[in-house]
Amino acid sequence: MDTILSLAGVGKTYKSGHQALRSVDLNIRRGEIFALLGPNGAGKTTLIGIVCGTISPTSGTITVDGHDAVRDYRPARAKLGLVPQELSTDQFTSVRHTMEFSRGLFGRAPDRAYIDQLLKDLALWDKRDNKLRELSGGMKRRVLIGKALAHEPDILFLDEPSAGVDVSLRRDMWRLIARLRERGTTIILTTHYIEEAEEMADRVGVISKGELLLVEEKQALMKKLGKREMDILLVEPLAAIPPELSEWDLSLEEEGHSLRYAFDAQAEHTGIPSLLRKLPELGIAFKDLETRKSSLEDIFVGLVSDQREQAA
Repeated sequence: MDTILSLAGVGKTYKSGHQALRSVDLNIRRGEIFALLGPNGAGKTTLIGIVCGTISPTSGTITVDGHDAVRDYRPARAKLGLVPQELSTDQFTSVRHTMEFSRGLFGRAPDRAYIDQLLKDLALWDKRDNKLRELSGGMKRRVLIGKALAHEPDILFLDEPSAGVDVSLRRDMWRLIARLRERGTTIILTTHYIEEAEEMADRVGVISKGELLLVEEKQALMKKLGKREMDILLVEPLAAIPPELSEWDLSLEEEGHSLRYAFDAQAEHTGIPSLLRKLPELGIAFKDLETRKSSLEDIFVGLVSDQREQAA
């Protein structure tokens, strides 16, 4: 799978001295769904703005399908579609005109059949002649997606697309993304709905304080960093973990009614058998065991917490 978008040493420092991005290197594969995860203020929107030409980088180069995003701005930008967080549209134009106008801005010939299908895919067909000011917030979000897709871009950026939208729109949007992916569109999204990234993405990047901490295949990341947890449900609650159990990574949960053991499922020795033998020796009776895998959210929170601790 070849690279359609490449960032090399991309940084952004504002006049105030704030460093929003720190020398980001990233290659996006053609046709993949890439999820960029990070807390508020991590640099996600800045990164997207730099690629899409709304923010000027301080350093580095961006190549979009062979075009330098600065020197060859027009052909590079024509490859990109952006669905921003903010609802920014002309409130007095119709839904159809908004999409047709956006298509024309990129020099694409009129294609009524394509726009009609887009309106139907986004459940906007019945609203096609309505002025934007007449629409609900969710409907306006659908129009933004339609604007971004009107010129048939090869790369679609979705900046927090699910934030503040209803469940129906979220479901429709993800169905549309699945169809776009089948057609070969490359999709890059930022999201706080980590479960959606976990379900949809091929690869995941984690960014914090302007630094890209890692980029991994989703499954490889979860296998490499994901831990398992075992909850040991106790017959009688504990006030504290006995010192004799210090060799295991244990925490008290449920007001002392449960011992939680975090372990590496890939390790040769998990420590579970020895722990379960040790508990009765200490007079600690248990009635049940529950295990679960770490989610992508657990991994993300752990990575960001580690970075904060190292910076402290």
